[in-house]
Amino acid sequence: MKLIILDHYSQASEWAARYIRNRIIQFNSGPDKYFTLGLPTGSTPLGCYKNLIEYYKNGDLSFKYVKTFNMDEYVGLPRDHPESYYSFMWNNFFKHIDIEPENTHILDGNAVNLQAECDAFEEKIKAVGGIELFIGGIGPNGHIAFNEPGSSLVSRTCIKTLAIDTILANARFFDGDLAKVPTMALTVGVGTVMDAREVMVLITGAHKAFALYKAIEEGVTHMWTISAFQQHPRTVFVCDEDATLELKVKTVKYFKSLMLAHNKLVDPLYSIKEKDIEKSQSSKKLYSD
Repeated sequence: MKLIILDHYSQASEWAARYIRNRIIQFNSGPDKYFTLGLPTGSTPLGCYKNLIEYYKNGDLSFKYVKTFNMDEYVGLPRDHPESYYSFMWNNFFKHIDIEPENTHILDGNAVNLQAECDAFEEKIKAVGGIELFIGGIGPNGHIAFNEPGSSLVSRTCIKTLAIDTILANARFFDGDLAKVPTMALTVGVGTVMDAREVMVLITGAHKAFALYKAIEEGVTHMWTISAFQQHPRTVFVCDEDATLELKVKTVKYFKSLMLAHNKLVDPLYSIKEKDIEKSQSSKKLYSD
C-alpha cells in the first residue's frame, strides 16, 4: 500500500492525473488492447479530471482506446438531471476528451429491473477483461462508491440505501434541500473494486481525515469499507496535508520519507507525442534497412 501525501488539493489532483496519464501511455493501448479505467464522481476528482483534460488538449494523452466504468448512479434521477452522475461525467470530463461514447459505462438508475442492471454491469466488466485501474473517492464515513458502513467487503454491484451522513453531505448539490436528495443508488461493490488490478483512492480535506485514519492505521472492518483496501496488493492512497490530521506523526513521517521513490511513478511524465516519434523513427529505420 502506498500513501502519497501532497501539501494541497491542487498538488494531489495533479499527482493523481500524472499517474493515470503514465499508466495509460505505458499500457500501449490500441484497437485490440483497451485500457480499462474505473471512475468516481463528486467534488474530489474534479481537479484530477481538469488536469487530464488539459493533457488531452495539449496532445499528450488520448482516451481513444480507453474504456471506463463509473462507480455509481442515483436511483430515480433522470439521466439529463444536472446532478445525475451521467450528467456529471459528460459535463466535467467525457465531452472534453476523445473517448468514444460507446466506451463509457454508467449504471442506469432508471432501469426497469435494477438488479438486472447491476448484474449486467458486472458482466460488462468481465467481458472487457476486468478493470486495470480503479479510481475512487471516499465519504467522511469511510464509504467507497456508495458502499455505506456495514456493507459486505465482498459485495458486487448492487442497490444501496444511502446513509443519512451521505444524504447530508450530498445536499449541497441539491440546493441544500434534503427532500431533493435521492435516498437510493446503484453502486459497484467493494468486491468489484477489489477485483481491479490496481486501485487509487483520492482523499482530500480535513473532513476526510478520520476516514483516512481508519483506512490506514486501524484494522479492516465493514463499518469503514475503505479499510478493505489495506488487503489489495496494489492500492495507492493520494491525499493532501489536511486529510492527514488524524494520522500519527510517525505514520506521516514514514510515508513522506518514501515520496522520493513514489514520485518516480509520475516523473518522468510520458506523452503520446514521444510514442508517435518512436513509431516514426522505427518505421523510417525499417524502410531504410
